[in-house]
Amino acid sequence: MVTGLSGAGKSSAMRVLEDLGLETVDNPPLAVLGELLSGAGAAPLAIGVDTRTRGFDATALLAGLDALRARGAAAPELVFMDSSEEVLLRRFSETRRRHPLTPAGVASGGVGDGIAREEEALAPLREAADWVIDTSELPLPELRRMIERRYGPAGKAGMSVTVQSFAYPRGLPREADLAIDLRFLRNPHYDPALRPMTGRDAPVAAFIEADPEWAPFWARMTALLDPLLPAYETGGKKYLTLALGCTGGKHRSVLAAERLARHLAEAGWPVELTHRELGIREAIRATDSPEAHPHTISMLRA
Repeated sequence: MVTGLSGAGKSSAMRVLEDLGLETVDNPPLAVLGELLSGAGAAPLAIGVDTRTRGFDATALLAGLDALRARGAAAPELVFMDSSEEVLLRRFSETRRRHPLTPAGVASGGVGDGIAREEEALAPLREAADWVIDTSELPLPELRRMIERRYGPAGKAGMSVTVQSFAYPRGLPREADLAIDLRFLRNPHYDPALRPMTGRDAPVAAFIEADPEWAPFWARMTALLDPLLPAYETGGKKYLTLALGCTGGKHRSVLAAERLARHLAEAGWPVELTHRELGIREAIRATDSPEAHPHTISMLRA
């Protein structure tokens, strides 16, 4: 079930799911939703629901999903398309469309009020969502790739992991399940020779790993995550995002994210590495070749 804020990309997500071969039904009246769900399991089904749905009731929707799970007939997932108010305002301004919850007779300046009312109405769905996709700074090709990776026929069963570096001044990534603060490490920014580089460069990596705090931190972090990830997977989680942050999102968090992504790939997890502030996304997997060195990693720029 795909829902979310108007202008956040629900229609785009539904089109991707349709391209993947799922049967899609967008905004069916709530009264017929039970009939649609009763047939779930016969074929992959994607249902789009938002505040325009006739008879919309977030509580009733969640109760229907819970009932479906209790019957064991299917394992429904709730996907919530989200975006910042600033971006939504810009999108409505660019398209000159009226927000569906803007009161009749109110000029375009009422879009903000409509967004606020919609956020309140959808809050229970966002809280219960299995996957929240923040499209504020997400290009459409990246949205498509994320959905294909999760719901495409070639997708691997089990949990996929995203390791992301970020800068704290720009805010925590909304999709983060766990966030780790690396600002206690020595900052290469204050070395004029290292400042232009990133954590992907060997001199910066050597500088950070020479910090006496690095080795104990790394040992404790991996000791925490190594048994934690299988527990998440056993609990039914299918998508986990680990966010590592520093001041600029360029040095310390990048180096730590690089090391962690490779560590997890070597352990057999399908890993996507994202450097938010550098604009880089890469799929990282341990090689399947039996002749290759066991610690060889193949990196594919997305």
